[in-house]
Amino acid sequence: MFEYMGDRLTKAIKNIRGMGRITEENIGDALREIRMALLEADVNYVVVKEFIASIKEKALGMEVGKSLKPDELFIKLVKDELVSLLGGDFVPLETSKNPTILMLVGLQGSGKTTTAGKLANFLRKKHAKNPLLVACDIYRPAAIEQLETIGKSLGIEVFSEGHENPVKIVLDALDFAKEKKCDYVIIDTAGRLQIDEALMQELKDISSTVNPHETILVIDAMMGQDAINVINGFNDALSLTGTILTKLDGNTKGGVALSVRHLTNIPIKFVGDSEKLDGLSEFFPERMANRILDMGDILSIADKVTDIISEEEALDTAKKMKKGTFDLEDFLATLKQIKKLGPLENILKMLPQARKMGINNVNIDPKDMAHVEAIILSMTPYERRHPDILKATRKQRIAKGSGRSVEEVNRLLKQFEEMKKMMKMVSSGNMKMPF
Repeated sequence: MFEYMGDRLTKAIKNIRGMGRITEENIGDALREIRMALLEADVNYVVVKEFIASIKEKALGMEVGKSLKPDELFIKLVKDELVSLLGGDFVPLETSKNPTILMLVGLQGSGKTTTAGKLANFLRKKHAKNPLLVACDIYRPAAIEQLETIGKSLGIEVFSEGHENPVKIVLDALDFAKEKKCDYVIIDTAGRLQIDEALMQELKDISSTVNPHETILVIDAMMGQDAINVINGFNDALSLTGTILTKLDGNTKGGVALSVRHLTNIPIKFVGDSEKLDGLSEFFPERMANRILDMGDILSIADKVTDIISEEEALDTAKKMKKGTFDLEDFLATLKQIKKLGPLENILKMLPQARKMGINNVNIDPKDMAHVEAIILSMTPYERRHPDILKATRKQRIAKGSGRSVEEVNRLLKQFEEMKKMMKMVSSGNMKMPF
């Protein structure tokens, strides 16, 4: 998502590099390039017009100081405007009520039921909450079964009463939530292929009965410009408190994300960034702007890592790296933690200058990591702690035990030694990272 648009924006900004000052003439081409990039990404034309006008007005009114070059000043301005367009400040989910009632609404096919499961999983992992999922989509075939399957896979309770009246289901679910001491009640409501009077009346009835603390629209980011009409349609009836954009990991142009807040004043609270049930991330406008402009998103990487690796583990690993005592046993533990982060290429894409370095096109085959793991697991604990004892006969045994070749065992050992040297240099401060 956003890669093509981001490449066009950074290319446009490069065009004013080396200029002594910012003038209407030398930013003209850059602004035209930015306008085309945004329009091709399916950003609403009204939004594009206001965005370009704002950048132009501010750019021509700025003085280029000695500390900043014109292109640096211009890219800062573009980033600030992108952050503003995406909503400015981060808008968190309501957490103060007990139980907090979240009502998810949306059209059929937006990924609402899966998102309900993702949201419950997020609340449990990130905030140590005890959520309850409520199955109120009584019309779509297998919708209740789908939510129950998701709940079972996550170990999260699902409340359902078959095809009863949705209002009754919600009221009974609230009694159940109090009995089970649930912190959050997440209501998965029915959707339609399009907005209609019957759907809206049912949603209004549920809303007026339970007064949800958050009414969140789940919307497919691949909808394009029609997404704005859908948001306004739901908002007119229900007073939305936020949106969740799904399928942002797909081949979407991303224009809806740049149009939603500006045109509807409804904040984006989460984005779906993978099909897995942990593939839901809080939406931070500044972080997203950084990723669009290939400035990286180190804070999001840090968030993902801290969810999986404790501070104590991280400090222990850092000490071993510094001392040069990081062994294959530690490497195996690190590999297992990395696997929990999800596809490694998704993490690499968040690094600064990822597109420039070609990292965003890297595809890492999970089988390669599995092969490395198999080789290390075929070693004895002593061999993992003392890889220098691995001579020909031991390597042959390890290769046979892991189903890999001796050449692969040698390659892994060589790469591990090189990695150890680099880690020691970085942790000792004798080598600067490229970002």
